[in-house]
Amino acid sequence: MNAPDRLPAPDADTLAAWVNQRWDEDLIPQLRQYIEIPARSPMFDPDWVAHGHIETVMRRAAEWVESRRVPGLTLEVIRLVDAAGRPRTPVLFFEVPATAPSTDPGPAPTVLMYGHLDKQPEFSGWRSDLGPWTPVIDQDRLYGRGGADDGYAVYASITAIEALKRQGRAHPRIVGLIETCEESGSHDLPACIDALGGRLGEVSLVVCLDSGAGNYDQLWLTTSLRGNVTGTLKVEVLEEGVHSGDASGLVPSSFRILRQVLDRLEDSATGRLLPGVFHCEVPGDRLRQARDTALILGDEVWKRYPWACGADGGATLPTTTDPTEALLNRTWRPTLSVTGADGFPGLGQAGNVLRPFTAFKLSLRLPPLVEASTACQALKQLLELDAPYNARVTFEADDRLGGGATGWNAPSLAPWLERAMDSASRAHYGAPLAFIGQGGTIPLMNLLQQGFPKAQMMVCGVLGPKSNAHGPNEFLHLPYAKRLTAAVADVIAAHP
Repeated sequence: MNAPDRLPAPDADTLAAWVNQRWDEDLIPQLRQYIEIPARSPMFDPDWVAHGHIETVMRRAAEWVESRRVPGLTLEVIRLVDAAGRPRTPVLFFEVPATAPSTDPGPAPTVLMYGHLDKQPEFSGWRSDLGPWTPVIDQDRLYGRGGADDGYAVYASITAIEALKRQGRAHPRIVGLIETCEESGSHDLPACIDALGGRLGEVSLVVCLDSGAGNYDQLWLTTSLRGNVTGTLKVEVLEEGVHSGDASGLVPSSFRILRQVLDRLEDSATGRLLPGVFHCEVPGDRLRQARDTALILGDEVWKRYPWACGADGGATLPTTTDPTEALLNRTWRPTLSVTGADGFPGLGQAGNVLRPFTAFKLSLRLPPLVEASTACQALKQLLELDAPYNARVTFEADDRLGGGATGWNAPSLAPWLERAMDSASRAHYGAPLAFIGQGGTIPLMNLLQQGFPKAQMMVCGVLGPKSNAHGPNEFLHLPYAKRLTAAVADVIAAHP
């Protein structure tokens, strides 16, 4: 049975039923096809143009949007080149005119909807019956790379708009930006926004569907995002490998030197970053929200992770079991992760050779209020200065934005938006709106905050417990995504 062309007067149950039907009949099949395409972000696929996967997911999304024939919607795929003449990643831009006249004498307000179609690489460790490019539905979860992060966003956004149209509900002007470079730091997006010029309009509300949820029981508003500096730390001691029996004890180990250098940055016993430049004070309102969220989630804040078996047979322990401290650790405190390594042969090929170099890929998460470029400069100086044994130590940031991505702290929430989101949460989830900071990074948010300082921010998403974006067994929680789609429609309709 196809969804009806016209729905009855606004009603939460009717809206939810229509959205659920659209998901089951159309969105899930679209996302299954999307998951099958290895549209790795350019950082992980330098030959993305030749491979054509990003072009395929963009083309299919654009064709689907046009096929919906949303009244008044116009669509364009923005294709630019950089200063060297190389293609930039494409961006889907759509526009839907307002149906409600503005009562403000100034420029008409605009809602901007955001998502992305590029993906993280496969990673290892997928369940034996799953795979990154194999869509599988199991217990209301759609498994596969990119479905939750963030392929669903463009389909959910258009469906929310379509729901408003079919219920005859008034809405402001709506524009959409769906990029294909987010997982590489969104380095092509600023050029696209510059090229669009005034076509974005006076953005008064940003709806970003690329974030997380504390549970699957209510609507969650993201209040902050950490920044990030990524790069390669490399220690070189020899021009080529030599017999370890001959050289060890005389030639210093590149791995040991790398450990010494990292000791300048991190207390290995606690994980705390030592230099003050990487820290900031947590605002009082965020502390209060963390305490409130800790009461909702309790131990699930840390129990949600797939802990390995520990030394005594029990699970590995987190850095803290205090829910409030756990929330602050993953949102407002800097943390170092080693996400890759080079210079090591595989275990089966590891002979008695003292290796000439060791290289680590570092990911330094920064508190929302720490400037990424400043942190990047401080990190490079800290790691490279006065190298032990006069070894060749280099740190090269790999972010094309020029030193990392600065985090984001949401502006004060307008009363109308808080009421609208709480009402939508109660209507579609049966529970009140909740607030949570996120440890990830969305570079666009700072860019939009600077460009539209008066805009309100509805940053939400489907990445709840165990959804595991970027890792193995990533899944999209289908019931939550359906409810979120309906909630977004209600919030847009409530725009003043």
